[in-house]
Amino acid sequence: MMIYDVTVAIGEGVPIYEGDPPAVVRGEKALAAGDGANVSSLCFGAHTGTHVDAPNHFIEGTRRVDELDLAKLIGPCRVVEIASDVVAVEPEHLPDLSGVQRLILKTRNSEFWSTPEDGFRKDFTYITHPTARLLVNEGIQLIGIDYLSIEAPGSEGHPVHVTLLEKEIVILEGLDLREVSAGDYQLMCLPLKYVGGTGDGAPARTVLIG
Repeated sequence: MMIYDVTVAIGEGVPIYEGDPPAVVRGEKALAAGDGANVSSLCFGAHTGTHVDAPNHFIEGTRRVDELDLAKLIGPCRVVEIASDVVAVEPEHLPDLSGVQRLILKTRNSEFWSTPEDGFRKDFTYITHPTARLLVNEGIQLIGIDYLSIEAPGSEGHPVHVTLLEKEIVILEGLDLREVSAGDYQLMCLPLKYVGGTGDGAPARTVLIG
C-alpha cells in the first residue's frame, strides 16, 4: 500500500489564483527568542493550494463548506490521465465512467507545481461545459483537477462551476499529481472546517491510497 500526499503546501511562495488573497505564514512566538512555545499565524484565502469548492462559492444560499457530505470526500476514486496536448478537456477525452463516483484528472497542469516561482499560470488545462454536463449525467459525486480552477479563466457566468455545484458535486482543485499514475485509489479529502465568511470553500489535506 502506498499513500500519496497530493496536497500543495500553503506558504508565501504558493501560486494564488489571480485576485485571491495572498498566503502569509509567519512565526509569532519562538523558543529561540525566549518565548514559552513556538506559535505561528496563518492567513490565506479559502481557495489557496489544494482546496474544495462548496456550492455557496457560486450559488448564493446553498450548502457551505462545513455542511458538505463527507461521504463524497472519502472512498474509491479513479485517476484518469489526460494527454499533454489537451488544454480544454472535452467529453471525448474521458474514458467510460461507469461505476465511477469520484474522478480526478491528471493533466499537464501537475508539472506547473515544479516551478511555483512562475506564479499563477493562466494557460492551465480545464474542463468544458459539455464535460461538466457529462459528469452530472454520469452521477459523479466529486471531480478533481491538478490546478487552481477546473474552469477556463474569464468564463462568463462560470457555467462549469455552476453546473457542477448546483448538483452538489464536490469540486476539488489544486492537486499535485506528479507522483501519481492513472488508476484506482482510495481518496481521503478533509477540508478545513470553519464558520464565518461565506463558507465558499476551504483548503483540504488530500491523500490517495493505492
